[in-house]
Amino acid sequence: MMVTVDRVFALLDATYGAETWHWSAPHVRGGFDIFAGAVLVQHTTWVNAERALDQLRAAGALDPARLASLDEADIVPLVRLSGTPTVKARRLRAVAQTVVDAGGLEAMLALPAAELRARLLATHGIGPESADAIALYAAGARVFVIDAYTRRLFRRIGIGPVGDRYEAWQRWTEDALPDADAAAFARHHAHIVLHGKALCRTRPLCGVCPLRSDCATGLA
Repeated sequence: MMVTVDRVFALLDATYGAETWHWSAPHVRGGFDIFAGAVLVQHTTWVNAERALDQLRAAGALDPARLASLDEADIVPLVRLSGTPTVKARRLRAVAQTVVDAGGLEAMLALPAAELRARLLATHGIGPESADAIALYAAGARVFVIDAYTRRLFRRIGIGPVGDRYEAWQRWTEDALPDADAAAFARHHAHIVLHGKALCRTRPLCGVCPLRSDCATGLA
């Protein structure tokens, strides 16, 4: 019998339910931390992104209005620890300006989910994964974030849509969880990330994986 998405998430919940992820409450300090973190974590580890967040916070720059008012050259040294600082300074300033243009953080987060996502996707440096991470974790929108961990996990199990298209993977995952709310989406995505970092790595540790008996790769 083919394993179901519900069963996968039930097993992940049982394994990682007591653990927290960097965007899981109560560790999130504020909504704009997630906007900035979604940019800073691109092409690096969360450890490096968090160091850059700390630098921005210490400089009083982890605020959309303040960040949008700075020159990119002033942001670069604050985010250097996250890598590609010139690129990320430009992207951070762009996302901060998007928030300012929406009337501030509270107004931005109160937008309907579709409009919030459209504004984010129209922002320099924000793609579907970053936009959905912000929508889910900052605004509580019911959208499932698709990342490399998600594709890797379900491909190894042997289920999922054909190809790599973000929208196809998102639609497939959300359709498989029709009764799940935004909080469940956030929990499930966090557990995928925790599992991907701990066991379902590029070179997986199948011998101790809680999904092994349901996974085509683990049973091979």
